[in-house]
Amino acid sequence: MKEPLIILAGPTAVGKTKLSIDLAKAVGGEIISADSMQVYKHMDIGSAKIRPSQMQGVRHYLVDELEPWEEFHVVRFQQMAKQAMKEIRERRHIPILVGGTGFYIQAIVRDIDFTENEAGPYRRELERLAEEKGSVYLYEELQRVDPESAEIIHENNVKRMIRALEFYRITGEKISKHNEEQRKKRSPYNFAYFVLNDDRAKLYARIEKRIDEMLEEGLVKEVLHLKEMGCVREMVSMQGLGYKEILAYLDGEYTLEEAVGILKQDTRRFAKRQLTWFRREQEVIWLNKEAYAYDEEKLLASMLKILREKEIIK
Repeated sequence: MKEPLIILAGPTAVGKTKLSIDLAKAVGGEIISADSMQVYKHMDIGSAKIRPSQMQGVRHYLVDELEPWEEFHVVRFQQMAKQAMKEIRERRHIPILVGGTGFYIQAIVRDIDFTENEAGPYRRELERLAEEKGSVYLYEELQRVDPESAEIIHENNVKRMIRALEFYRITGEKISKHNEEQRKKRSPYNFAYFVLNDDRAKLYARIEKRIDEMLEEGLVKEVLHLKEMGCVREMVSMQGLGYKEILAYLDGEYTLEEAVGILKQDTRRFAKRQLTWFRREQEVIWLNKEAYAYDEEKLLASMLKILREKEIIK
């Protein structure tokens, strides 16, 4: 018998948090955050981190576990998530992966083996090119050799671009093709992979509203505090949306209005890339909020029906 696993994914600001709590309470589940930023302490507002008061007694993992200067990447996520899943199953509960980082989710669902992905012979050269010529140069190179990857990797995500270019140089193949093959790999879990989505205009309006609320809650003060703690833009944590833009404002590169405009634009583009990733995944169950007339009870009832049909719950 394969172990049960539930995934609730979707673009940023679509409303995963509340639905995940309702789902966990309904199935006896515990939540593992599949998010690249919520794992960091002191980074609450910009990461839209779930607050303890919102958890309603549901145990969460990979939230507030690392300091901002610690590295967090897909390999570390996979290790930490697997340990969390072990603990959840020992308590006879169901693990629920919740988040918008598609590659992290794929690493668990398809049990990707990262042992072959140690630093290769081209890593240092590509890092030097990034330092000398900038991320735009790498992005243009990626567009040339692997346009499919360029579609889902942001041009500021130097580490992922280096990984994709390195893979191409070593193997002669596109990493997007490799990822497609990984998607077809049989999963060791009996899983249901839900993706929550909404009308694009409504989603973009939610993104803008959320960013305005973050600013009201004190996003600038939060980033200033991180800067005073010694956090700099080279850190993985400070490359997250909301942090790099406000840090650039604090460094005098932009006015606050310009930084917020860039943040809103980059977040909309990020949501679009997330959806592109999820559309390429296998066995995804799309939950379009509009189709349920924005009735969360109906949406949850539909999810529970599917979970019973898949024999993930009784």
